[in-house]
Amino acid sequence: MSRYRALLVLLLALPLAQAAPPADAQQRLDRAVIDHAEGRLGSARIAFERLAREGVPAAAYNLGTMALDGPGGGNPRAARRWFERAAAGGFVTAMLALGQLHESGRLGKADLVASQRWNLQAAEAGSVDGALAAGTAYYLGRGADKRPAEAARWFREAAKGGDVGAQYLLASMYEQGDGVARDLRLARYWYDAAAKNGDVAAPGKVLEIDARLRAD
Repeated sequence: MSRYRALLVLLLALPLAQAAPPADAQQRLDRAVIDHAEGRLGSARIAFERLAREGVPAAAYNLGTMALDGPGGGNPRAARRWFERAAAGGFVTAMLALGQLHESGRLGKADLVASQRWNLQAAEAGSVDGALAAGTAYYLGRGADKRPAEAARWFREAAKGGDVGAQYLLASMYEQGDGVARDLRLARYWYDAAAKNGDVAAPGKVLEIDARLRAD
């Protein structure tokens, strides 16, 4: 099962900021997702197409995943059209999928600028994954100008959403004064958050920062 199909079968529970369709449409969407998971692809496609015509963004997104998973490497251009339709309806997962699709080069050539544009749109809609991707682009200068302050802004949003990698990166930026004012107490706060979420390097950084704070 591909990453895109794995996302599709999880749509029985819609991500944050994505309003569920009306009850009847949601029931039909759920049945179509089950049909897809159990291999009844024709029935699933027909149901998704009907729902997409009714303006259900999740159905358009699912058609995009099916296009990507098709035979012979799928049809990335058709997938893009469906994802763009879902994204226009506010479906945040489709925005992330477009970011990944443009970055992957499956449309012919990797387009990091377009990828960043979609990741930012997802981030602005409240996506933790979008915030992490947008922050990384600004931090590395990939698909965007290198802007540490913007990187810190989006890492902070991802960190607040519980992303352990963003928590560690934000702590490091506070420790170094990279894109933010140097602040060892905030560095300690975010290293501690990363430690509690399982980052293996973070506990040592907490001890190190504690020693530095005592010495000041």
